[in-house]
Amino acid sequence: MTEQSVIKTGTTTVGIVCKDGVVLGADRRATAGYLVANKKAQKIQNITDHIAVTTAGMASDAQLLVRLAQAELRLKKMRSNMKPSVVEAANLIARMIYSNIRKMSMIPGVSHFVLGGYDDSGFYLYDLFADGTIDRCDDYISSGSGSVMAYGVLETLYKKDLTLEEGVKLAVRAINAAIQRISPPETQ
Repeated sequence: MTEQSVIKTGTTTVGIVCKDGVVLGADRRATAGYLVANKKAQKIQNITDHIAVTTAGMASDAQLLVRLAQAELRLKKMRSNMKPSVVEAANLIARMIYSNIRKMSMIPGVSHFVLGGYDDSGFYLYDLFADGTIDRCDDYISSGSGSVMAYGVLETLYKKDLTLEEGVKLAVRAINAAIQRISPPETQ
């Protein structure tokens, strides 16, 4: 595979910890090769009524892992009569990601999730990397090929104790910076 044959999808997702919550944001473009195939893709999915993820990577893998996580967490709630904690959801999805990339397949599963939510102990943000690595984030995280540009904005403008309103504005600004710089490659 040559460098020219690698296709950048332009996905950008962000998660921001605020003093009164967690903000998740994502662009809406989905590509198929050089074509923006869908301008209204849903890259933020609810896992429970208090936990959500952003998705980047192979859409089919991300959709499957989200559906499996939703089902597993609903079963846990039914069995224990307790809401799953954010860390339980993060660990579950990280194990699923790890298991997914270890399967033999002609098309390797590569999905990156940013998970945010709240439970009785507070607000949380996790980076669930494409190899199953899990990291708790105290400030912000970005994923996707546009994350380099998003990080430039986040590094410059993030401050502790942002309000949710300020966090939303920062997420929009970071994603817009990436959209302006990352788009499907031109044909040569």
